Amino acid sequence: MRAQHPTDRTGPGLTRRHLLLAGAAVPVAAGLLGSPFGAPAARAAARAAGSVDDLRARWADYLTGGADLDVAHPQIAAQLADLSTEAADALASAVATPAAGGDLWPDLPMAGPKEGNISLTYSRILVVATAWATRGTDQHGDAAVAERLAAWYRHMSAHWYNLTIRKSGNWWFWEIGIPRTLGDLSVLVDALLTDADRAAAVAAVRRFTPNPNYRGTGTSPETGGNRADKALACLLRGITARDDADMVLARDALSDVAGGGRHSLFRYVTSGNGFYADGSYIDHSYLPYVGTYGNVALAGVARSLMLVAGSPWDVTDPDVDVVLDAPERSFAPFVWNGRMLETVRGRAVSREHEHDFHDGFTTAGSLLLLATQMPAPYRDTYRALAKGWLSRCTEDYTASATISDLSRALPLLADDGVAGAPEPVGHRQFGAQERMVHRGDGWAYTVATSSRRIGRYEWGNDENNLGWHQGDGAAYLYVDGDQGQFADDYWPTVDPYRLPGTTASLTTRESGASGAGTGIPRAQNAWGGGVGLAGRWGTAGMDLTNSLGTLTARKSWFLLDDAVVALGSGVDVTGDDAETVVENRAFAQHADPVLALDGARVTTPVEGATPSWAHLEGVAGYVLLGGGQAVRAAVADRSGSWYDVNSGADTGGSTDVRTRRYATVSVQHPAGTAGGRYGYVILPGASAERTAEAAADHAEELGVEVLRQDATAHVVRAVRQGRWFLFAHLFAATDEGPVRATGPCAVLVSGTARTADLAVSSPSRSLERATVEIDLDRPLRRVTAAHERLTVTGGNVVRVEAVLSNAAGASFEASLAG
Repeated sequence: MRAQHPTDRTGPGLTRRHLLLAGAAVPVAAGLLGSPFGAPAARAAARAAGSVDDLRARWADYLTGGADLDVAHPQIAAQLADLSTEAADALASAVATPAAGGDLWPDLPMAGPKEGNISLTYSRILVVATAWATRGTDQHGDAAVAERLAAWYRHMSAHWYNLTIRKSGNWWFWEIGIPRTLGDLSVLVDALLTDADRAAAVAAVRRFTPNPNYRGTGTSPETGGNRADKALACLLRGITARDDADMVLARDALSDVAGGGRHSLFRYVTSGNGFYADGSYIDHSYLPYVGTYGNVALAGVARSLMLVAGSPWDVTDPDVDVVLDAPERSFAPFVWNGRMLETVRGRAVSREHEHDFHDGFTTAGSLLLLATQMPAPYRDTYRALAKGWLSRCTEDYTASATISDLSRALPLLADDGVAGAPEPVGHRQFGAQERMVHRGDGWAYTVATSSRRIGRYEWGNDENNLGWHQGDGAAYLYVDGDQGQFADDYWPTVDPYRLPGTTASLTTRESGASGAGTGIPRAQNAWGGGVGLAGRWGTAGMDLTNSLGTLTARKSWFLLDDAVVALGSGVDVTGDDAETVVENRAFAQHADPVLALDGARVTTPVEGATPSWAHLEGVAGYVLLGGGQAVRAAVADRSGSWYDVNSGADTGGSTDVRTRRYATVSVQHPAGTAGGRYGYVILPGASAERTAEAAADHAEELGVEVLRQDATAHVVRAVRQGRWFLFAHLFAATDEGPVRATGPCAVLVSGTARTADLAVSSPSRSLERATVEIDLDRPLRRVTAAHERLTVTGGNVVRVEAVLSNAAGASFEASLAG
């Protein structure tokens, strides 16, 4: 087992967020999982839950599996053994007789108070309580364990979470982390508690989170994942207190009845936190965050729906389909072979025990819980998505899943009658969050841009300490043969100044390890996003000014079925040297990656070379466009620790040094560069021979021709198997070139000999003019279809009048014929 920071976890693989997301054991029997959305028989069974006592039994069965738990199933038995061991370790290491106001575990000192360690102490108690309440563990029903649990419960209420303790540090622990864990704990040990015990615990929760609609005791509304967590905590508070008012308050908080539905979890938002109509999910106001906070929202809602189904507090909001549609619209595009893409994981990328597959597994678990409650087609879609992800992921789901998740996943994986949904091929554009996902045959690609609307990255609470350039065009290439690229100690070992895709200054930056609080540095550029066409092709781009104010660049990515075309222009460097990173790929420490420039293997660092192509065996070919680009290349080891990138109170990584070997190719931009450019094409999975052929003739062999690459516009023409493409990013109005417009916009046109489809968007979201006029030098005379925002006139020059204001960066399409 890897060494860990003393306060980073509650047990193997569990961070604070993961403990809340994972549950503890297995669900109630299927008959209790009925809902207003289920079949009549299931609904009838669910109506038996008429009191909080019924819901307490339901939640306890959800956490422990109840009488129906198959303790003999090999994989469930293995998890029961792990739970027994973890609980035994906690019992053995606990202070035998804690002093008044003392710690329960020496490695979790609470004086201060240290809110993270108070929360982790509750989480450790919950592990023991879960083992005590779960059939098949060594601690199940043990009287001595029960005695200790009751004593610990009272000790924490008396000294560490009550009406008098001073609130300090991170609010999340006081208002969400502890109440959620304490809710689960109170349900499991209810029979051991007195009325006074329950009253003390509930009073403390009400002190810190009196109303799940708001932050603290104020009137600032909660949104997204935090609202979902608080609503569920309030339900468990009501169950503990036997209080109908709490139950109603919690249920109504899901729909934000108090706020007239403005912050309802069942409502599409147009700004701030929550789910957007185009599938985007934003949290912390400025970050695409479906991979973590979106997971929290989905899991919280799924569990709340299950808990109150068929009871007097059932959720009957008619707009609940906003959440029910989210798995397919918001989550699935960013889950690749069971792994959540890095561009939507925020500062969680820095957590040693929360990798991409953990977040992907969390999404799958929520879908399988929802599938127990929903009729077709929701049920069938959820099960197909989850089975596909879990079957294709190279990480073993059963090794890290909770017993609760296994109880639903194992039967599904063994059911030959359910086919897993395959990995799709195509393109998804998300204008509201300035993200895109592009999938080819055996590969995927995604880019993280930033703007005035979308933050560069998130740091804080000593997490993501070196994330400075994650929003400066960080681009992630995923290939089937190397699924674990970004999960295998990537973040503690990658050079944070050389993230793939970025154009970044090499100026030394300070670590973000600075104590409590969080921050999302904002970019100054308006142009950020792209355009998508037909769900198959698309673009990404940004008008970059770095956070130091020492570098500018206009950056574009144009996505084809088998290639990524990357262009940069207007590269001005007034500070230290800078680089545009074509690739920075990690390998195992003793691996021997084959990186070649123009066919010559890189064995020692290369500086200032001007190759026409590069190739990384097993990954991709890279064609350098235009010639004369000064390239740096190297194959070298890099070392670091998870503690370097995350030294947080409860998520901090170990100080153990990790080493990985990196193959790096980058275009150099020396200090003083003015009007610099770069260009390259990525050919995922291409052989060295194919790459060399493509580099020999860009227009014929590669099928890519750069028509314009300056400070105003990037325009590329491409041809693929009888289909032509015209990609254009206009960073400002222009009356020159093959694509002209009266304002900034993005345009993508693709066609055959007789027909064409086009799409336009406004990545700058400029409101300066109601209509943008776009001219395309392409003879297409007849308009066959057009979105209502587009007025299209055919001819030797196609004229498009597009109303793009207040469109949230969305793409609008039209079709034409020759």
